[in-house]
Amino acid sequence: MDGICTLANDRIYHQLVALLNSIETMMGVDFPVCVYPYDDNTARIEAEIDQRPQVQLFSDRTALDRWDNFVRRLWDTHPTARSRWQKSGSQGYHRFGTHRRYPAFESPFERFLYMDGDTLLMSPVHFIFEQLNNYDCVTYDFQFKDPTHVYEVSNPKLLEVFPQNRIDREIFCSGFYASKVGLFAENQRDWLVKQLENDEAQILYPMAPDQTIVNYMMMRSNYRINNLAHSLPPDQRTGCCVTSPHFVDRDHILYDQDKRLTYIHYIGLASSVINAVSEGENIDFPYRDVFLHYRYLHEPEKRPQFTAPGKSLTTPAPNFARKVLGKLGINV
Repeated sequence: MDGICTLANDRIYHQLVALLNSIETMMGVDFPVCVYPYDDNTARIEAEIDQRPQVQLFSDRTALDRWDNFVRRLWDTHPTARSRWQKSGSQGYHRFGTHRRYPAFESPFERFLYMDGDTLLMSPVHFIFEQLNNYDCVTYDFQFKDPTHVYEVSNPKLLEVFPQNRIDREIFCSGFYASKVGLFAENQRDWLVKQLENDEAQILYPMAPDQTIVNYMMMRSNYRINNLAHSLPPDQRTGCCVTSPHFVDRDHILYDQDKRLTYIHYIGLASSVINAVSEGENIDFPYRDVFLHYRYLHEPEKRPQFTAPGKSLTTPAPNFARKVLGKLGINV
């Protein structure tokens, strides 16, 4: 069975509702979705999920514990992660809940598409699942333009582990990828930890922990990765990031030069901003009306009505875009 997965807690309640509504719109009301808990703060999203028969909250505590332990073992091999996390203000493991997406490699779907909570589906994705007939992982993003948010590119060990051509073509954003169950059984996870213990841990970028881990797991296992941003013909590719200012909204679907987006990623936009806008504060951000349409798809009477121009974020929208682009090294 195919399904879509995401990661959430009550902090991103509004984003989860919008994502679920976009999936329902593009894939139908019966298409299954699994929400993995970022942490135990899930009372509000549980109430929402209970109203949607096609959506489940992942509750296999044994599987969650199994992946929790794997991630701890993995990061305990890293020579500098702890000190860097402490300097950034993190106590313990940095953004520990982000890896809670990994149990998707076990259940409940045979093939899954993982989407971050700050994304919206803009097209049906049957074609993504079809690609899994030939590949182990299918992605569609431009993270390869900024490998520094995946690996320590200045570390000479990196090119001993992965040749440059693989770094150029195979790395991907952890916010949108399709894969299948059974790729990372216990013996494979043990083998990966052993490679990291054998001096490979230094190539992992510890400040984006879920992203570097899933890339390392896929690439070090030599699984077949297809990034559609590379493999699609140039005249069929689209961008996906909220930092792209040129998308056109047509009936609540975004287009990139007349090509329909597969998804939009509100990357770099704080959940606090989304929450404030969803609750009536007039703050402007790119493609705000698209987000609000899906957030209030089933309760339009509750949608905030803004008649005056919204106040900008800390910096004007174009500068906000440039700031995030500069941080991510992405310009699509």
